[in-house]
Amino acid sequence: MRRLLFVLPLLFSAPAYADPIEDAVTADMPSLMELYRHLHENPELSFQEVETAALLAAEARRLGFEVTTEVGGHGVVAVMENGPGPVLLMRADMDGLPVAEQTGLPFASDVVATTDEGIESPVMHACGHDTHMTAWVGAARRLVAMRNQWSGTLVAILQPAEERGAGARLMLEDGLYERFPKPDVAIAFHDTASAPAGTIAYTPGFALANVDSVDIRVRGVGGHGAYPHTTRDPIVLGARIVDALQTLVSREVDPQQPAVVTVGSFRAGTKHNIISDEAMLLLTVRSYTDEVREQLLSGIERIARGEGIAAGLPEDMLPVVTRRDEYTPATYNDPDLAERMANVFRARFGAERVIETTAVMGGEDFSRYRRADPDNIESLIFWVGGVPQDRWEAAQRGEIDLPSLHSPFWAPDAQAVVSTATEAMVAAALEILRPGQGQAAGD
Repeated sequence: MRRLLFVLPLLFSAPAYADPIEDAVTADMPSLMELYRHLHENPELSFQEVETAALLAAEARRLGFEVTTEVGGHGVVAVMENGPGPVLLMRADMDGLPVAEQTGLPFASDVVATTDEGIESPVMHACGHDTHMTAWVGAARRLVAMRNQWSGTLVAILQPAEERGAGARLMLEDGLYERFPKPDVAIAFHDTASAPAGTIAYTPGFALANVDSVDIRVRGVGGHGAYPHTTRDPIVLGARIVDALQTLVSREVDPQQPAVVTVGSFRAGTKHNIISDEAMLLLTVRSYTDEVREQLLSGIERIARGEGIAAGLPEDMLPVVTRRDEYTPATYNDPDLAERMANVFRARFGAERVIETTAVMGGEDFSRYRRADPDNIESLIFWVGGVPQDRWEAAQRGEIDLPSLHSPFWAPDAQAVVSTATEAMVAAALEILRPGQGQAAGD
């Protein structure tokens, strides 16, 4: 998001004309902010979004959607058919994170829950999914009220377990595209801690990365630290593997292709004078293209095995590399759709609030909705800035450091995020579902 560092302070003056969408969203904001505060105060972990899903499913039913719950776990699918036209999928994610909130907000979360790994932890919406859900409700309300201005089918989904990179896959495996209308277009937004509140940022093409988690189990022969010649030290071998892995990005991947190999954890040993018999390395691996992804993953396996052979380990003791199931594919924004929606946003918010930005190496499983049928589904995820304006300006002056997403201190300007995102999602939907766009998929 570097280019956003140069955005000048924004002046949000009222337009000289009445805007029915903006006026309706403004009138709805007290109700939406009450919902936001409730969601923020009551977060639920991935795979545990029971109360959140029930609350928002009830809201969708009140609006007249045909609602199905427990899709891919706690996922919610709300369908509204409104004549011939395209099928639009509109997604929000529901899960919080095992983070102890330190924002000081009067409605800060004090929820404590147990993770799937059995660890008791405080829970917080440290990634802003509470703003996503609130804007989802706001957009759904407006689109229902404006049914005479669009034609097609709206499939509004609430996705579980985004933070675990699993929710989209589970919903698709549970028949999202077979049991419900298959989309022609999928859209979503994400708040960002790297832009002023109310700013919209978008990236044509690759926007977020492939994300792989890889474990390397390094085995050895333990013993006394005073007699290393009687052992096979897995820490030394692990260190060699860590060092050699750096050459994957620096010497094997095309320098013009983004790639990241990070060893996030290196665990081994219990005491100063004991050589362990095992070390465990935990890696995160990032890329954009499938080709670079496979180059990195196969390279990790080759290097780990090769270093084990060089250390003199027998075949049955060579390092074991495991690709975890928590894979998230790269997110690709269809360039034509991205530019089309950017023009819609510029017309609504003004060019100074809509910025094209660079891709990041974070991951988002929203990517799976397009990837399930890339020849027939277009998709776009865009960013909505959440940094309060006064804090943004102070950061530009070097007076403060800003927290990132997933920080216990992340407290977006929720009013600006929700109102901007609601308007943006409604404007995008009205453009995509504009009458005369053609028959719905399958008609």
